[in-house]
This record gives sequence, C-alpha cells and structure tokens, in this order.
Amino acid sequence: MSGVKLLTVSEDEGEQRLDRWFKRRFPQITQGAVEKMCRTGQVRVDGARAKAADRIIPGQTVRVPPLPDAEAPSRPKEGGVSAADTKMIQDCVIFKDEHMIVINKPPGLPSQGGSGQGDRHVDGLTEALKFGYKDRPKLVHRLDKDTSGLLMLARTDRVARGLSEALRHRNTRKIYWAVVAGVPNPRKGSIKYGLMKAPGHGKRGEGEKMLCVHPGKMDEFPDAKRAHTDFFTLWFLGTRLSWMALEPVTGRTHQLRAHMAEIGHPIVGDGKYGGGESENMGDGWGASIGGDLSRKLHLHARMLSVEHPITKKMMTFTAPLPDHMARTWKTLDWKENDVPADPFEVFK
Repeated sequence: MSGVKLLTVSEDEGEQRLDRWFKRRFPQITQGAVEKMCRTGQVRVDGARAKAADRIIPGQTVRVPPLPDAEAPSRPKEGGVSAADTKMIQDCVIFKDEHMIVINKPPGLPSQGGSGQGDRHVDGLTEALKFGYKDRPKLVHRLDKDTSGLLMLARTDRVARGLSEALRHRNTRKIYWAVVAGVPNPRKGSIKYGLMKAPGHGKRGEGEKMLCVHPGKMDEFPDAKRAHTDFFTLWFLGTRLSWMALEPVTGRTHQLRAHMAEIGHPIVGDGKYGGGESENMGDGWGASIGGDLSRKLHLHARMLSVEHPITKKMMTFTAPLPDHMARTWKTLDWKENDVPADPFEVFK
C-alpha cells in the first residue's frame, strides 16, 4: 500500500480525461475504482474535487490516494533490477546533478508500463538511477517505445513541477532527427494538422494510431487536438531519402510520425504510418536501400535546451545516435558535424 502522491501531468501526456490519465499511470486500477475515488474526493486536481470525465492539462497536480500495489507496474520483479539492466540504464545517463538526470533512451525500451509493454521500461528501472538518493527519480515526459534519445527525470517533486513548467515554454527547444521518404517541398516549413485517435482497438482496429485533421476542419472533430510541427531538411539523397530536423511545438501522441506521413514523407521504419513498406508515399523509396538500411524506426530526440529548474541557467543536451541510425549515417556518408545543432535558429 503506497502513500498519498502528488503527481504532475507532464507536457507529453497532453490534455486528456482524468480517468484515462490515471489508468495509464496505474493500469492495475479498474475504471470503477477510479470513479469511486473521484466520487469520494480521494482523487483531486489542483486541490479541488474532480470527476473521472474531467479533462486535465499539463502542469496540473493530481492527488493520488494510497493504492494497493500502486507501483507494481513500474517496479522491477523481486530481487530488484538485474545487474545487466542496471549497467544498461546507468550507461544511458549523459547528465546528472542533485536535481535532475538526463538519459539517452535506447530504441525498443518503453518509457513507462502500459498495455502490452511488459514490466521492463525506463520507469521500472529507475531504482538503478537513485545514485544514493532515497527516492527513485520521476519521468517528466516520455518518448515512444521505438523512438530513441533524450529523456529527463526529476529527483524531487519540486524539480518535476519545474521541469514540466519549463517544457511548456517556447524557449525550451526539442529537436529530433529523422530519416524520411522522399524530399519535402518546400524544404522547410510548419505542419499544423490536428490529431485525433483512430477508432477501434484490437486486431481489427487501428489501436493507438493518430489521424490528422485539416486545420480548417477542426470544428468538425471535437476530439481532435491542435498540433504544430516545424521541419527543416538538413540533407537528402536524390529524391529518395531526407535527413530531417523536426521540432514539436506541441507535444501530441505520435505527432512527428503522423505529421510527416500526412505530408507524404513517412519516417523510415515506421510501419504504423507507412514508413515500413517498400511501396509508399516516398517517390521511388524503399524501407531498405540495397538491404543496407535498418528497418527500425529512424526517429531520435537529438537535442534539448531547457532552463534548469533550480539554477535557472539554460542547459543544452545532445544525445548520440543509436547504433542502427549511426549505421545509416555511415552508409549514406552523412556527417553529424556538417549541419547546425539548431537549424531553426540559424536559418530564421
């Protein structure tokens, strides 16, 4: 039985119903239990009573009452984190101080537990990231399972709130690198299609796939959320492939993947959005060129500039490419140092 917790809704969790947020954080708790805790005032948002269907937004604080085995989905099996996983997750650390930790998440490792994710994920491995502290660090945002790159963890609730607030500010920069089908025209610009969850689940449904909604039709789809991605073409291979810098101005689920597919340039290796087939929207492009390119997702959270929640200094972190993307760069003779770290600032 865990004690009362005050959890901050992170930027990447976006706006959503309270019950859905709660069940994603604590998937072992039933819908009926969530509704009962709301009716009895045990679950509160920013100190006020709330209904299960109320919508919450990033930055709000949710009071979570004591829950039976509340941390079970995130806690490693008895005996703690294995020696191999301890070494793996500690080797991912690229920065730590007494307030925060930044890691370079490998592809294939989920950020948190959830449906079909099992019990091996970053949140479940944070026991190995305590580094002498009493409490485990807390994730303040997430990456898709197959997306690699920068993830921040807070070592205290105060820092978690500060980092969540910082992620909402425009002076925080998050730049991803991706390889996409074809060459966008124009080479730089913005994508402002709204996003909504596709209907259906299971074998016949589309699961967690997001659908794009034209900005002019947002009023026709009440479930659609506004989304904004800036893109910049850094390099290209004929008309077949492009090395892209992507900046998510908003933080919706699958935003970069859905947006790039919508403009006809799906990310290499993204089977969900058309980037895993030999025939797709990219002109003359295949998931592999002569079998040399990996079919894994080519999307990497490369650079993050954020204000330190305590010192208030701007800090910039850069994450090395994962092995499969590094091999692609080598195959295509692309040089990381040949492009600016932040092309959106250099080429305003």
